[in-house]
Formats: sequence, C-alpha cells, structure tokens
Amino acid sequence: MNLSNARLPADAPWVVIKFGGTSVSTRPRWDTIARIAADHRANGKRVLIVVSALSGVTDLLKGIGEAFADGPRCAELRETIVARHHALFGEMDLPKRNAIDAWIAKLDQLLADPRRAAGTLDWQAEVLALGELSSSTLGALYLNACGLTTHWLDSREYLRAEALPNQGAWGQWLSASVRVRHEPAIALALASRGEVFIAQGFIARSGETATAVLGRGGSDTSAAYYGALLKAEAVEIWTDVPGMFSANPRQVADARLLARLDYAEAQEIATTGAKVLHPRCIHPVRDERVPIRIKDTNRPELPGTEIVWDAQLTAPSVKAISSRKGITLVSMESISMWQQVGFLADVFEVFKRHGLSVDLIGSAETNVTASLDPSDNLLNSDVLARLCTDLEAFCRVKVIAPCAAITLVGRGMRAMLHRLSAVLAEFGALNVHLISQSSNNLNLTFVIDEDVVDALIPRLHALLIRAEVMRVGDAAVFGPSWRELAGGDASVRRSTWWRTQRERLLELATQSTPRYVYSLDQVREKARCLSALGMVDRWHYALKANPHPDILRTLHAEGFAFECVSWNEVEAVRATLPDLPVERILFTPNFAPREEYRAALATGVRVTLDALHPITEWGADFAGAEIFLRVDLGVGRGHHDKVRTGGAQSKFGVSFD
Repeated sequence: MNLSNARLPADAPWVVIKFGGTSVSTRPRWDTIARIAADHRANGKRVLIVVSALSGVTDLLKGIGEAFADGPRCAELRETIVARHHALFGEMDLPKRNAIDAWIAKLDQLLADPRRAAGTLDWQAEVLALGELSSSTLGALYLNACGLTTHWLDSREYLRAEALPNQGAWGQWLSASVRVRHEPAIALALASRGEVFIAQGFIARSGETATAVLGRGGSDTSAAYYGALLKAEAVEIWTDVPGMFSANPRQVADARLLARLDYAEAQEIATTGAKVLHPRCIHPVRDERVPIRIKDTNRPELPGTEIVWDAQLTAPSVKAISSRKGITLVSMESISMWQQVGFLADVFEVFKRHGLSVDLIGSAETNVTASLDPSDNLLNSDVLARLCTDLEAFCRVKVIAPCAAITLVGRGMRAMLHRLSAVLAEFGALNVHLISQSSNNLNLTFVIDEDVVDALIPRLHALLIRAEVMRVGDAAVFGPSWRELAGGDASVRRSTWWRTQRERLLELATQSTPRYVYSLDQVREKARCLSALGMVDRWHYALKANPHPDILRTLHAEGFAFECVSWNEVEAVRATLPDLPVERILFTPNFAPREEYRAALATGVRVTLDALHPITEWGADFAGAEIFLRVDLGVGRGHHDKVRTGGAQSKFGVSFD
C-alpha cells in the first residue's frame, strides 16, 4: 500500500468507493480494497468506503425475516450467518472479535424480540441491516490492522429515510428513499476526524431511532447519497465486471464496454435491466453533478465506464439492449371506457390503493394494459388476486405472466425506427404483448414471453451492430468487447483462476508429479454465487466430487450442507466436521446394502430412497422414520445410457406408476 503520514488539508477532495458482497467476502479482496483506498489517499483524496454485506448474507437474513414463525429455521440460518463471519474473521487473522460478536448478540436480541412473532416490517429492517453493520465492522478492523487508519461510521447518522407520497409500509421500511444535498459542515466535521472512513450501504435512519433499508442493490444508492452529501470528486462503484456493457456480457460475449454515458442514458440502461448499477443511484449524483465511475475490482487498471453530466454529443444510436424477467402484465378491457371521463383515474387508483407501481402502459379504445416490475413491487399471488378483484368493478381483467421486457436504449430512438427492420422482424414471429416507446425518446421496449428472451438477446445485439444503429466504431462511447477483455471466450474467463497463479503452479509441479491443486478462493466464490440465488433454500455439496477436508471445511463455513452416496462418505464428512449437525447430511445411495440404511437411520442423517426395494424388503427398518423420495419424472439427461438421470431405462428414482 502507498501510505503517507502527511495530513491532508481540510478542503481535500473526497472520493467515495463502493464494494459489493463478493468484494468484501475474502481476505484477498480486502487487501485489494486497502490498496485502492491507500492509493486515493496518497493522491491527496479523502476516502469514504461503502460496503455491502458478505456475499449471500443478506439472503440469509431475509430468510430469517420470511421464516419469522419457524424457530428451528431461524436458528439454522443464524448459525450459517455466524459461521460465515467467524470464518472471515479467522481468515483475516485478527486478534479480537468482540466487535463482530456484538452484532451477533444484536441478532440474537432481535430473534428474541416480541416483534418477531408477527414478523413486523420494522423488525425485518433491523435484521437485514446487520449484514452491512457486520461487514463494515470486520473491514474497519482489518484495514486498521493493515496500517491504514480507518474510521467506522454508522450510515444511519448521515442518511435519513423520508416518507414518500403514496408509499406503502413495505416501501417505507424495506425500500426506503433518502433525500440528500451537499452539506459542507458534515464534510468539514469528518475531515477534522480523519482521512479514510468506512460506512454501510443499504441502511438508513427512519424517524428518530428506527432502522430502514434501501432495497436490493441499495449499497450503490448509499454510495451515491454520500457522494452528493460530500460533493465528492467521484463515486466509484467497484464490481466484478469492467463497467456497463451494450448487453449483458454473460449472455453476449461480443457486448461492448460503454466507455462514457450521460446520466439519462445510464439511468435508462440501469432501469431497464442492467445489473451493474442500481437505478436509484443516478439521481443523487446528477443533482450535484458528481461523476460515477464503474471499475473492475480484479483489474483496476481498466478504464471502466464513466457517467457524467454531459457526455459527448453523437448521432442517434442504440447504446445498449437490456432485459428484465419476471414482468407481470395486467390487461384491463371494457367497452365502457371508450370516450368516458375518469376511467383511467378509477383503475389506477386501485393500483395505488394496493401500493403497486406501474411501469409500462399501453392503451387502445377498449383496453389498457400495464406492466408491474417485481423489483419495484411486492408481487405474489395474493396481491394480484386482491388487485384483480377490485379492478373487476370497472373492467374485465387478465393477468399475463411470466413475461420479459426487452429494451433498446439510446438517444434519438425515433430517428432510428426506419433502420430497425431486421430487429422488428425478429419480434414478428413472437407473441408480443406490449410495445412502449418512451416519451423522452431514450428507449423502445417489447414485452414478450419470458422463456424466449435468453436466446433472443444475442441475435438482437448482432442485428443492431449489422444495422449500424449501434455504432461500435465510436471509440468515445464504445470500448472493447467482453470477449477481448476476457482474453478469449467470456464463458471460461471465471474458471481460469490458474492463469494468475501460473508461476506458483509450475513451482509446485517441479516438487512432485502428479499433484492436485485446488483454489479455496474459487471454491468460496462459486459457493457464494450459488448462495446468492434466493430461490434455493439449501445447497448440498456432493462428496463424490472431491472429499478433500479443506474443501469440506470451506463449504461448511459458506453454509453448505453435504450429500453422501455411501456410508463411507458419511463417516468421512463427520470425521472432518465433527460439529456438523446430522440433519445437514443427505444420504442418497443407489443400491446400498441394508446395513448402510440402518446406520444412516440410527445416526439421524436425512435418508433418500430412489427405489421401492428397501421399503418392500426391509420395511421394519424404516418404521416411523422421515425419508426423502427421489421421483423419476420420466425424462433425464446424461452422456451415456447408464448414467441417464430419468426415463424408462434409468436406475435413478421411483416412477410415478
């Protein structure tokens, strides 16, 4: 790190640097944060670091909020959260963990809070806030241990949630908004205290003492709030990609880096589906004209994307194509709406009453269709059923879901319509439910069935380049492609960790061969990517993949359970992890002997049956036991008939008949 003992002047400029969950979950990533902060400090800047919770922890805390009435489930999630933080604490080799244990004690206090019985929204907000409070506390301890004097701030002292017109209780507590402006007095007060600070993203103060959270992706927004509050020189969003792209680079390897955008373009791209930047973070910095820079944590030398007040003026062009899944359309039809005063006011009052924000609208003489985006609304079958019931007083209602919205973003969209014939032809063969062209002339959106969107996006991106409406030759706007930045096929970039360890691997190879080498950082990263998928309640690691004790211990710290296909594997994982609860072992044998089933049942591990034979022949052994049943759905895949996972010739699973 580049450290200097010279004090900065009181008017030294500020830089706000934000790091997401994957960037704060391992010691090497914190070393990177320390280097970035120290470099800014050495260049004469005061630094405010804004951090998210450890990767996957917010989902675990959300699970507690949703399972508030299920004591054992809450306890299980609590243990996983504690293990994650204690594991990182141990990896950081810090001397005392009193500070982090204080937040764990706060979690225990909230689990014992009477509000938990009803799962109140204010209680859920306090639970969710603990992820960022804990990660920032660990970060402050580690940065100071590294020699970078860092002061911990509580974001609730600086960011105050405000009540918005028509905002429901869910939005007030779990998707709060903050109004900020430049406060020179706060900047000077912090300058008198130090030069490097760390604070939490995602959280704010509600009222005098309560806690609110800003919604998913809220850490980006927190960084923008701080950037405006301090009138920073820049807000840097450090993430795992080099910036915003002309399409999702994980879908389109030839997507181009967007080198420079103005606030309005970036807002449209973020709002219509790009995951790199949260849409809410644009508004605060735009008001104070603070630039945003999106940078790659792994490759800080790359220029990234810069978002500024006034990007270079260019001819009309499409800057990006993006998509959003999970869209719900509500189609409202009534002959009585034609030339009637107040029909739209009546139906949209119903949406307001149910606290639902409408995104896109299409209208005809007898029909109005509106879209609901799940990122802006709490959508479930009960909410939609109540909405439809109330709307039926005015019209016939039809819900169309699941849908996806594909959006072309760029200035001067109307001037390019005549050049989009090939793109429009692609939609001609699809079931298009709604088309919307924005009034600000910045986007054109098509709502289609969700199941076709993934295959469609790469084709449309190629057609936009071919039609020359996406001017990828304009170096002021478009940078290199994702494929070029990845040094080859983007689909394999994340699996080539060994490229950065080449010399060390060659050194190991000279000592003995063959030698097997595993990257625990990669194991953690992949585990956290899986844990971040909120639709899965529990992940099991198959011991047959690799039973190395260090891998098992690492995955246990990440909250994984374990799947064993033999009793020997059960004994192996229990020997490595003696404190592992037996219910976190899933025993899934295929043609196992009776003794192994008896041992598993006696031990209390979770037992799976994929054939009727054990029960028909040894039924007494299973009396009173709880088992899992593997069902053959009639279809399956595999590279050979003998390992096909379903179907008439498969050995796996009990058929329906």
